[in-house]
Amino acid sequence: MKIDKRSCIHVAVTIFLLYLGIRYWPWIAGLLGTSVGAAMPLFIGAALAYAVNILMSFYERHFPHAKDGVLHQIRRPVCLLAALISLLAVIVLIIILIVPQLSSCIQILLAELSAAVDRFIVWLQTLDIVPEDALRHLQTIDWQSRLTKMIRALISGVGNTFSAVIGTVSSLFGGLITVFLSFVFAIYLLMGKDKLAGQSVRLMRRYLAETHCKTILHTLSVADNCFHKFIVGQCTEAVILGLLCAAGMFLLQLPYAAMIGALIGFTALIPVAGAYVGGAVGFLMVCTVSPVKGFIFLVFLVVLQQFEENVIYPRVVGSSMGLPGIWVLAAVTIGGGVMGIIGMLFGVPIAATAYRLLREDLNKAGTSS
Repeated sequence: MKIDKRSCIHVAVTIFLLYLGIRYWPWIAGLLGTSVGAAMPLFIGAALAYAVNILMSFYERHFPHAKDGVLHQIRRPVCLLAALISLLAVIVLIIILIVPQLSSCIQILLAELSAAVDRFIVWLQTLDIVPEDALRHLQTIDWQSRLTKMIRALISGVGNTFSAVIGTVSSLFGGLITVFLSFVFAIYLLMGKDKLAGQSVRLMRRYLAETHCKTILHTLSVADNCFHKFIVGQCTEAVILGLLCAAGMFLLQLPYAAMIGALIGFTALIPVAGAYVGGAVGFLMVCTVSPVKGFIFLVFLVVLQQFEENVIYPRVVGSSMGLPGIWVLAAVTIGGGVMGIIGMLFGVPIAATAYRLLREDLNKAGTSS
C-alpha cells in the first residue's frame, strides 16, 4: 500500500490536535461552557423562530401572492405579526382560564382543608373499605392545628427567604435580557429566513463535498419534517383533548370544567405523561368540592385518555410521525431524565428523525445487497 506525504501530514495533525484536546481538556471545556452560555440567547431565539415559523408559514400560504408592489413588501411583516398575536392570544386565554380558578381553589384549600378532610373521613366510613383503627387514628388528629403550623412555617420561611429574593434580582434581570435578545434574534431570523437558508446552502456547497452536502440537507429535511408534524400534531391533539374534557365535565356537571379542560389541553403538549399531570391537579381541585365528583372525574379522565390514545393520537400524531409506541415511551423517558420538560418535548421528534434515517439507511443496504 502506497502512503503519500499528504496522508501522513493529515494523520500527524489529527494526532497532535487529539493530544492538545486531551492535555488541555479542562480549559477547553470551560471555554466551551462559556461560549454556549454566551450564545444561549441565539439558541433560544432559533427555537422560538422555528415554532413561530410554523404558524407564520400558514398565514403566508393564505396571504395574497404578488411578485412586487405593496402586497409583496408587507406580506412577511403582516404574517409575522399575525403569528405573534395569535400565540400571545392563546397564552393570555390559557392564563385567564387557569389562573383565577386555580387561585380560588388554593384559597379554598387553605381555608377549608380541615373540614374537607373530616368530610373525606366520614365518606370513607360510609364505604366501609378502610379499617376502623385507621379511621379512628385519622379522627384523633387535630387537622386545624397541623394546617396552622404549616401555614406559620410557610410565612416564617417567606421572611427568611427575603434576602435570597433580593439576591436573585440580578439574575432575573439577566434572564429578561436573555429573553429580549432571543426575541429580537428570532424576529431577524424570521424576516430573513429565505436569504439565510440560501446563504447556508452556498457555504456548504463551497466548503464541503457534494455528497456531504446532500447528506446534511437530507438529514435537516427529515428533522424539519418530523419536528413540524410533531408540533402541529401535538397542538391539534391537545386542543381536541382539552375541548373533549371540558365538554364531558359540563355534561357530568363537574366543577372547574373550563379551567381543568384548559389545563388538560396545556399539559397534553407533553407526550404520554402530560395529561396525567393535569389530571392529578384537576382531581385535587374537584375533590375540594366533592370527593365523589373527584372520583367521577378520574373515571371520566381514564375513559377519555383511552379514547385519546387509541383513536385521536394515532390519527393526529402517531401515523404522521411513523414512530412505534414503545420508542415514543423510551424517547419521553430518556429525554425527561436528561433534560427534564424540554427533553420530554424534544425527545419524540429527535427519536423519530433518527428512526426514519436509520430505516432509510437499512432499506438502502437491503436494496444494494
